[in-house]
Amino acid sequence: MERGEVPAAPIFLDSPLAIHATEVFREHAASLDPGVDVDRLLNSPHLKFTETVAESKAIMRLTGFHIIIAASGMCDAGRIRHHLKRWLWNERATVLLSGFQAHGTLGRFLQDGAKAVRIQGDEIRVAARIRMIDEYSGHADAAGIAGWIAARRPIARGLFLTHGEQDAIAGLAERLGERIVPAAKIYQPVLDDIYELEAPEPRVLDVDHRRRLAPEAVTHLDWHNEMSELMLDISDKVAAAADDRARGVIIRRLRRALQENE
Repeated sequence: MERGEVPAAPIFLDSPLAIHATEVFREHAASLDPGVDVDRLLNSPHLKFTETVAESKAIMRLTGFHIIIAASGMCDAGRIRHHLKRWLWNERATVLLSGFQAHGTLGRFLQDGAKAVRIQGDEIRVAARIRMIDEYSGHADAAGIAGWIAARRPIARGLFLTHGEQDAIAGLAERLGERIVPAAKIYQPVLDDIYELEAPEPRVLDVDHRRRLAPEAVTHLDWHNEMSELMLDISDKVAAAADDRARGVIIRRLRRALQENE
């Protein structure tokens, strides 16, 4: 903004936790990279903190160019969902995903090109530009995690791997089972698994009847997503038709297709 590369505009930090974290950075600015004027950056007149709910809601009254930084990073909770509901349908808006998006999250659906998403019970058409930068996911890699676990040996009862996608967890389990933790002591629970931890060794209880989703369906789109996309495609096709007669032709063809499958 100072160089004039983008219009000068307010930048709203709309996350109470991020605001508190920023205050910590302000207090310790002298300890950070001397090549960056952190104090000047974090005290920019463009930067606005919206800690209260009322302040957050007030952003929605703005119509000009502005930037909102809000949590959560995968769009599954927090204030970001209100802003997405307000802007996703608008082709003038840009949603910038700033880190890894796990399967099954709203952020991943947007990253993968969903035409519509459901937020707070409402179906929202996605017309905004969806962009991605992968600079803010700073978790340890496999070697770092393996080293951390190795430093805590011996692991007498078991090791649970729960945070990660299925393929990544399986790869980490194989890596650990080679030399750090016996493979028999590595557990990879899936959604709704219940383990008995007071037994001599952890054991999974039979809870198949309690599962909300089959394990293989947890991270994949289901028929609800396909139905939403179909309805949007129909709506777009009808709207693009030349006149009412052409729209009627489309509708009659759809009805015939449904009747043929009865």
